[in-house]
Amino acid sequence: MKFAVLTIFPELFVPFWEHGIIRRAVEGNKISASTVNIRDFATDRHHSTDDSPYGGGCGMVMNAPPLAAAIRAVRSAMPGSRTILTTPQGRVFTQDIARELAESEGLIFVCGRYEGIDERICQDFTDDEISIGDYVMTGGELAAMVVIDAVTRLIPGVLGGEDSAQKDSFSQGLLEHAHYTRPRVFEGCEVPEVLLSGHHKEIEKWRLESSLIRTFLKRRDLLKNTALNTQETEILKKWCLDIENILRAQSLSGPDPLSGKQ
Repeated sequence: MKFAVLTIFPELFVPFWEHGIIRRAVEGNKISASTVNIRDFATDRHHSTDDSPYGGGCGMVMNAPPLAAAIRAVRSAMPGSRTILTTPQGRVFTQDIARELAESEGLIFVCGRYEGIDERICQDFTDDEISIGDYVMTGGELAAMVVIDAVTRLIPGVLGGEDSAQKDSFSQGLLEHAHYTRPRVFEGCEVPEVLLSGHHKEIEKWRLESSLIRTFLKRRDLLKNTALNTQETEILKKWCLDIENILRAQSLSGPDPLSGKQ
């Protein structure tokens, strides 16, 4: 997978390329990573990449000519790649989109600044627009890093374990199960006994229940939109029965907690 980032601040990416999983992916030839300074394609003596907007208004807008020249140059060096504009107006980034992008030959990121970029670049020089959330930042560089990081993790061999990425949160529609490591007891809180049992079938069952519990408590919306398998459905049905039994026991010992009456 080839990544190229078009930006007026290429130095922001130096530590990103040189640390953690991204660095190992580069060293292992799983990805290639480069930055392109848009200013290098400006033709005036000040290497300007922005100007005041037509029609007036606050802020500056990035010029079309240097952006177009930079995109054309990188596309020529990376044929078959997708050109992505990072913008809060794009489709909101998800794990499914990360998987989609991971199938690409290469990704070219265009990072805007100021009030945005000339609309003609959006229309004629990009293949996709991606947002990492409904908020506005000072530039698209951090968004590009987020997408690159998420996509890189999905490239075979990057994480080491072949199924590591498949067990992440959102990969199966649910949040990932809870994790524990040493020490066994921390400030009075112990690691669940089943994780120490060596009984792999019971451990997998516990992890599935942990995943469902976390999803129910933190992201209930995911359960509504996920096609649950038979085992997951049976676990939820058991919970429903347990809750009904608890409520029934409460109603026998006092006012019905669901009636609202005292």
